[in-house]
Amino acid sequence: MALRTWGGACQIAAVYIGTIIGAGFATGKEIVQFFSQYGLYGLGGIVVSGWLFIFLGAKIMLKAVEVRAASFEEFNSYLFGEKFGLAATFIQFLMLVGVTGVMLSGTGALFEERFHIPGNAGIGLTLVIGFLIVRKGMSGLFAVNIFVVPLMIIFHLYAAGEAAAQPAFLENLFTRVTEGPAWKLWTSPFSYAAFNLALAQAVLVPLAFGINDKETIKKGAFLGGAALTCLMLASHISLVQLPNVSEYDIPMAQIVERLMPAFHFIYAFLIYGEIFTSVVGNVYGLKQQLSTHFSWSPSVLLLLIFSAGFLLSQISYGTLLSLLYPLFGLISLVFLILLWRK
Repeated sequence: MALRTWGGACQIAAVYIGTIIGAGFATGKEIVQFFSQYGLYGLGGIVVSGWLFIFLGAKIMLKAVEVRAASFEEFNSYLFGEKFGLAATFIQFLMLVGVTGVMLSGTGALFEERFHIPGNAGIGLTLVIGFLIVRKGMSGLFAVNIFVVPLMIIFHLYAAGEAAAQPAFLENLFTRVTEGPAWKLWTSPFSYAAFNLALAQAVLVPLAFGINDKETIKKGAFLGGAALTCLMLASHISLVQLPNVSEYDIPMAQIVERLMPAFHFIYAFLIYGEIFTSVVGNVYGLKQQLSTHFSWSPSVLLLLIFSAGFLLSQISYGTLLSLLYPLFGLISLVFLILLWRK
């Protein structure tokens, strides 16, 4: 029984990590935006965000089991009430579509910059494989994340180790000048956690509803949140070694080129895997939500979702991320506050 509980917890943790970590995290752009541009203060922000991922990630899933919520719309009705719950669901739905567009745009940027292949070819490949995976339901999500997430953890920790071996490591870590607006460093940990949890809710709620075991959920949330904290710290340790880090669309690729040139193409494929896990997680949550209102076949729903994501992906990745992520983070703070109160 204990082994089965921990096995289920590892599956929850893998899906949790894979859903949170998408294009922004994989490329390093998201960590720079919320943490690394603030130098040493970014470390404190990561610790705060990590604790929120552990505590509130568990809270979302446990409450979903308690109130028998099978979708994020039902969960929002519990948090906001019937009237405001519908408005929250609509906003959240738009956010999920927007972030899916960012992920696909990130795929295009990756294929152009790293593989020298037209961006839309990479986006098209992602759409086809994503369609096949999401059609398989939760088992497809488990399979993809169980494969990608362990590789991702190993690689990020290895990159952090290489960064720590650099002569100016401690100087860059502790004395780096803050590049971003000072006031944002106080809100960044909360807006980052709120934004990611509000979006992950689309996957975590039906996941918890399906597992329906509180002990497994608690362990899974702890493992997932702790691993996310380690990954954020590892990324930050690597990124602060890069001068003018805010200028790059894919700063982690620059780090790998400098510190681990032999692993450059392997890392590019790993970035793609990280983006892909987040895309399929978002699309699965959107499909589950639409299926409660429309009796259309899953294939039709998926085609609609992927089409919307494709249209958004035609906008520059850097532009989309810098505009949408901070805005969505502030909107999601309302969700975080209400979840905390409940």
